[in-house]
Amino acid sequence: MTDDDAPPVTAELPDSPVHTTGTDHVTIWGSNEEDTLAFYRDLLGMPLVLRQPNLDDPSQTHLFFDTGDGRIITFFVGDRPSNPHGQRGAVGAVHHLCFSVDPERYEDVMRALEEDGRNYNVFDRGVFHSIYTQDNNGLVIELSTDKYDIPDDRRAEVLATTQRIREEDGADYAKDEHLAAALEELGLDATPYDLPDASSGVGGVE
Repeated sequence: MTDDDAPPVTAELPDSPVHTTGTDHVTIWGSNEEDTLAFYRDLLGMPLVLRQPNLDDPSQTHLFFDTGDGRIITFFVGDRPSNPHGQRGAVGAVHHLCFSVDPERYEDVMRALEEDGRNYNVFDRGVFHSIYTQDNNGLVIELSTDKYDIPDDRRAEVLATTQRIREEDGADYAKDEHLAAALEELGLDATPYDLPDASSGVGGVE
């Protein structure tokens, strides 16, 4: 599908019978409690805010973590080994989970992953910067940081404006210059954070 044939990209609410108000939580089939706590609480620093039986299957435990902004990720865990291999891709499967990290701590995140013995890749994704690693369940975990200080309440507007500028430029994907131009057009600060140089990773290297 070309840009000419694609549905419009806009920050405006669609004409639909329902409008969601945000992401409440995502739930993952996890392995075991010890390994899940080690990765999400002890490495990524997510507080464990609720722990109770899985109400649909009390033989499992339901762990709730605050991802940093009050939005929650939860895991059903039991007596299952962790998965050292990646997940298989299929329709309906989770490709990856992405969590935000502070740009001022970005290189600290890489050091922490190294000290934990985890492999990772770093990419400049055009509109953000990302570290990719893997959790104890075999899920790809992306730790992204903004390249600019984008207000949360204007993020959709910034991205939709970036999309329009990208299309006008005839570029294959949104790049740093498109994002910077969008910020300037919207009257927002376009001073970039000091982030490490990295390739775009275009071509499906995740």
